This record gives sequence, structure tokens and C-alpha cells, in this order.
Amino acid sequence: MVKKHGLYSHNSLSSFKSASSWFEVYAAFSTLTILLRTAINDLIPHQLRSYIVSKLEGFFCKYQPSNKASIKINQFWDETCGERNELFEAALTYLPTKITHTYKSLKVGRRQNQKHLELAVDGGDDVVDEFEGVKYTWKLNEGSREESMNRKNNFVLTFNEKQRQRVLDQYIPHVVKSYEAMKNERRILKLYSWLDDFWNESDLSHPATFDSLALSPELKKDIVDDLDRFLRRKELYKKVGKAWKRGYLLYGPPGTGKSSLIAAMANHLKFDVYDLELSSIISNSDLMRCMKEASNRCIIVIEDIDCNKEVHARSKPNGSSDDRDSESDSEGSKMKSKRFTLSGLLNYMDGLSTSGGEERIIIFTTNHKEKIDPALLRPGRMDMHIHMSFLKGKAFRMLASNYLGIEGDHPLFQQIDDLLEKVEITPAVVGEQLLRYEDPHRCLEELVQFLQQKVKDSNCDGVGRVVFSRSFDTDSLI
Repeated sequence: MVKKHGLYSHNSLSSFKSASSWFEVYAAFSTLTILLRTAINDLIPHQLRSYIVSKLEGFFCKYQPSNKASIKINQFWDETCGERNELFEAALTYLPTKITHTYKSLKVGRRQNQKHLELAVDGGDDVVDEFEGVKYTWKLNEGSREESMNRKNNFVLTFNEKQRQRVLDQYIPHVVKSYEAMKNERRILKLYSWLDDFWNESDLSHPATFDSLALSPELKKDIVDDLDRFLRRKELYKKVGKAWKRGYLLYGPPGTGKSSLIAAMANHLKFDVYDLELSSIISNSDLMRCMKEASNRCIIVIEDIDCNKEVHARSKPNGSSDDRDSESDSEGSKMKSKRFTLSGLLNYMDGLSTSGGEERIIIFTTNHKEKIDPALLRPGRMDMHIHMSFLKGKAFRMLASNYLGIEGDHPLFQQIDDLLEKVEITPAVVGEQLLRYEDPHRCLEELVQFLQQKVKDSNCDGVGRVVFSRSFDTDSLI
């Protein structure tokens, strides 16, 4: 028993020494690892460490089974006719927003009339984008400029092959949707005028917004709600078989803010504006051509519609406006292209000659609504009639805020409200008065005297209104 006990003691001692030796080895290795890590961090720059790691990863990945798939996105979808690939444009705009501080090869620049700098993807580095927890790698391959004007440019999108369907169904639509939002946010609105048989382009830089318009809050809300509702109803218009467009009639005396309202609508919708004078249209075919050449998502302005005799209301001894409407339909089927007629305009308003145009706002302006043929005024052609009236109290508060920076109430506001009820005066006239002095209180005092004089003059003349003439001018939109 003693020997056996001694044998057990000897074995236990040996096991203890063996475990102790392994612990010493582990401790020494851990110490060495810490020292090496400290030395590497202190002596080797972060950029060099990242480079070495990436090279090692690339080396070992070559000898592993590949599970990567890729999609090639060419700059041009059809090189024979120069048709651009919108997905390439989307990636070109979207990817700079995913560039991180580790991206070394950048392009930077600024477009004409732009205030901010823009980044662009260069072919030197890959861009890694993460969407819903999955990483996608983009590579821009740039061809030489001698290769058919750079048409050899393309993106290669690399991803795990298991994500192929997800890329097509979710990721690429996400890129396109983001691109559309960024393009809409950054774009400079344009004003087009029909001259010499083509649309002449200029920048639309009018600052008007619905927040700054001198209109009653109720009217502004009605207009904004109507515009937003129109944008949401593409599928409804398609379902009921109507062209996706909406017509507005702005009527009222000159100087009541028609041009400012149009600019505010354009800024709200991010739509370009096409200004069309019917006097420049010789025939129905001219009208169809200029409408066809206008883009989608635009506002078409037909100003001073009452100045064209073709659209004037016509008295009929044996019929009503409905007869006129039906006559226009019969005329439309026999429409001649040699001259401009009301039936040609009605056909466009009814969507018979839209030539593919959609998501359009059509605005007519007039100082004399009563002169316009009822066939043109009915819903479906001019859907919303907006009366641009003379200035009253609520709208004046907005003018005082915009011109003088007065928020809330002022001791002279009530007196001005009372005077505005006694005289018909446009926002344009009052706006000119508010620009005369820099001191807000003095400006309002002078306005009170001005309005008192107008009331006195109108009482003497027996007219009861201020006569002011200012026509709609597209130059005010620029």
C-alpha cells in the first residue's frame, strides 16, 4: 500500500509540473504577442498595416472557392444609337454619398451656378456600400477618351451570389430611388419660352414659396393640398382612363400675384415652367408640336388666355355652352392644321393629343374670366379656378412679414386692415410702398397715409377702387 501510495504521489507531482510548464509557455507566448502588437502599432503606420492585411486577404482568397457574383452596368445601353443607361447615371450620382475617409482616389468639382462642391467616383478605388446589413462592392472602369467618346465606361457591382435576387429586387431599385430623390433636390429649375418654333431655355430663379405668398392661409392650403393630391394619383388617373394632368385658371386684376403663385407652384413641385403665348401659335399642328416637345413633370403656362379671340365666349341663338362643347368635339375630328382653333386646344386639354406627355400642370391666366368660352372653363380642362383678389388683412400680414420682418401684431395693423376694406388695391402696389423705407414703423405710417389718400381719391371719383395695371411678365420669373 505504501508503494502504491508513493506511486500515486509521484504521478500527481509529474502532472502538476507538466501543467505548470504549459502555463509558463502560454504566459510567455501571451507576453510576446502583446509586445509584438505594441511594437507593430508603434512602428508600422495604420495605412501600411491595412495594406498588408488587404494583400494577405487577397492572396488567400485566390485559393478558396469563389462565392462572388457580379453585374456589369455600361454607360450606354445601346452604343449604336447612343442611348444612355439610366442605371449607370444613378450609380454615378448615388455612390459619392457612400465615399468614406479611407477612399483615396477622388474627383471633386463644382457645376456652373452651383454653390456646393460635388464629389465623383474615380476608378482608383472600390466603393463599398452597405444596405440592410449586406455589403456591395462597386468598381468604376474608365475607358480611354479615344474609345468612342468615353462610351466604354462601366460599373461592376460585386456581391455574394446568394444575394443575386435581392440585388435585383431590392438593392438596385433602392439605388435608383435614391438617385431620383437627389436629382430632384439638386436640379435647377428651368423656364422655357416658345420662340422661333422651339423652346428657349433659361434658369428659373424666382424665390417665391407658398410660405412667402401674400394669399390667405386657407387658399394656400387648398392649392398645396390639390397639388400634392394630384401627384399621388398616377394610378387612379390610369385606372379611370384620364390623362395625368391638371388644369388651373388664375384670374383677377393685374398685380395680384399670378406670376409669384406660378413660381411658388414650380418650386413646390420641382417642375420646370413652359411659358406659351397663343399669339405665337399659328396652327393646331404648331400647338401639338410644342406640347410634344415639353417634358413630363412640368408646368405649362398659357398667359392672358382672354387676349386670343379664338377662346372668347360666343353667343349662340339656338344653343348653350354645351352645344359649343359638342361642336368643338365634332370640329376636333375634322381639325385642320392650317390655323389655330379652340377645338385644337380643347383636344389637348381633353388628353386626345398629349403625345405621351404626363404629370403636367396646365395654368391659364386671365384678367377677364368672363371673356373665356365656357367650353374651356369646365372641369377636366380647368379643374381649379383660383381668384387672385385685391389685398386684405390676412394677406397683408404676410407682406409685412416678408418686406419688414414684422412677426405677430403691430399697433398700425388694425388701421391698415380697415383701410384695405375701403379700397381695392393689389399686393404689388402695397409691396412697392413697403420698399420705400428701411424703418418698419415709418414704413407702415407712410402706408397708412398712402391708403388714406387712395380712399379719399376714390370717394371723390366715386369709383371705390385703385386702378393699377400690371400684366403677367415671364421676366419676373427669372
